[in-house]
Amino acid sequence: MEKKNISTAEKKGAPKSRTKSSPTNGSSKQNQKDESSLLEELFLDELKDIYWAEKHLTKALPKMEKAATTKELKNVFADHLQATLGHIKRLEQAFELLDKKAQAKKCEAMAGLVKEGEGIIEDTEKGSLTRDVGLIMAGQKVEHYEIATYGSLARLAKTLGKEDIAELMVKTLMEEKEADELLTGIAENNINVEASSE
Repeated sequence: MEKKNISTAEKKGAPKSRTKSSPTNGSSKQNQKDESSLLEELFLDELKDIYWAEKHLTKALPKMEKAATTKELKNVFADHLQATLGHIKRLEQAFELLDKKAQAKKCEAMAGLVKEGEGIIEDTEKGSLTRDVGLIMAGQKVEHYEIATYGSLARLAKTLGKEDIAELMVKTLMEEKEADELLTGIAENNINVEASSE
């Protein structure tokens, strides 16, 4: 009879002991690990992307240098080619610090920007300052893409606790900003004004 009463009480809503409560510390740690892994995957993927972009740029910069009219702009493209080779080495260091093989994944953004630059060369007159104006615009579009990418990578590296990689990204970021400012200076100092009279 007692057993029947207990059973009835349970059916009427008597509290039951719960074996499953809020997530245990173990599962919470697992969630954090999964989130960190996803972020690390994204970070690695973006490194591969910009690695391809920088390598692709080493092929585009000599063409831009050759197409430029003024010696000043030719020098900027030649100097930036050397800087870009340094950026590639830093990215390879970043892969090494992650214990990963340096791999490139096609960057559609850079492929498009380079193609646009080639279009400017085709559509402008050889030896004209108008071509230089177009090349400066193309160069700055590339720089702005790289500035956004390296800025984001530096912040992500810090979030992931990879301060050594963050430092590498910041160094490249500063060089990309300098290149952008240099192109702006050339355009503002003479080329834009002189091109307006062509």
